[in-house]
Amino acid sequence: MATLGNSANIFWHECPVGQAERQKLLNQKGCVVWITGLSGSGKSTLACTLGRELHSRGHLSYVLDGDNLRHGLNKNLGFAPEDRTENIRRVGEVAKLFADAGLICIASLISPYQKDRDSCRALLPDANFIEVFMNMPLSLCEGRDPKGLYKLARAGKIKGFTGIDDPYEAPLNCEIELRQINGVCPAPSEMAGKVVSYLDSKGFLQA
Repeated sequence: MATLGNSANIFWHECPVGQAERQKLLNQKGCVVWITGLSGSGKSTLACTLGRELHSRGHLSYVLDGDNLRHGLNKNLGFAPEDRTENIRRVGEVAKLFADAGLICIASLISPYQKDRDSCRALLPDANFIEVFMNMPLSLCEGRDPKGLYKLARAGKIKGFTGIDDPYEAPLNCEIELRQINGVCPAPSEMAGKVVSYLDSKGFLQA
């Protein structure tokens, strides 16, 4: 048997219940909210706050957190460029399935490379991929250093750490950019509110 990618014996099976029916049942439209930014920029905090806010409004969402996924789906991947690309590819495919199920999928990953994020965007209709850029300065993220990773990277104990000795490619055309205001980082609830307002204005919070 040929490998999956080359096999001529794989066929797509259509089911009678599709995305439109699922969205009608949930009274919302499926989409992917892709949160990207440096380690320590607040991605996971925003993702969880956004998920809680949507839940309180009666909307079904699911958070795909980069670190959490490395405990299961992506536990066999490291942090070399090719592993990072595969990590993002897998998450993009899973996020696409959640969106097709009618959920608001919140993906929270550093996802440092533009081409990898663009590949995930290409999996869905462009309007259904909402890129949220946590545009927080390196000094803020390193000052927080919630996992102690920046300290290890500065000491040379972690190689290829984004923002230190590996690049972070900022989004070129993100839908939402969150940054400090007069040197102060907005509260998570404020940032989540901005994302919810965007989703509402684009019609994702009703079928």
